[in-house]
Amino acid sequence: MKYTRLTKEQFEELHQEFINFLATQSITADEWEDIKTNKPEAAEQELDVFSDLVWYGVLSKVEYLEHISSQQLHLFRCREADMHLIAIKIDKADVDFTSKEGFEWLRNNLLSDDIEFYNAKKDYSDDKHQDIFKLIQQGANITKGELFQYFEKLIGQ
Repeated sequence: MKYTRLTKEQFEELHQEFINFLATQSITADEWEDIKTNKPEAAEQELDVFSDLVWYGVLSKVEYLEHISSQQLHLFRCREADMHLIAIKIDKADVDFTSKEGFEWLRNNLLSDDIEFYNAKKDYSDDKHQDIFKLIQQGANITKGELFQYFEKLIGQ
């Protein structure tokens, strides 16, 4: 398995897609029940293959990621050949970016000496999708990129 198995809830949400996936392999509902009962290792493999296919499809469409912690923002644009990072770090213990108040403080104090901006570009390894997946596993969320675009304009990129 290349990525990670979908959760039970994710499988429930993708129930129809999973049925279609089994159908592409000419596995009927009755055959699937038989596989689950009599060949659990084969059923596990089918779940893993389907999970990888879903993850690959999702990762192929990712354009922006955000990882927000109490003292840092990591905003990523996933381009074709590389990843662009805008990072914002704060050196002020009483401000927490994960709170509404912390975000308001940031918006109102963008020129503060307590804020550091970083800008970087990184080429992907041999596997772009795996690089993106690792960021998601580390806590990044897929977004539409509003924050990235805001700070990109702000720092003049």
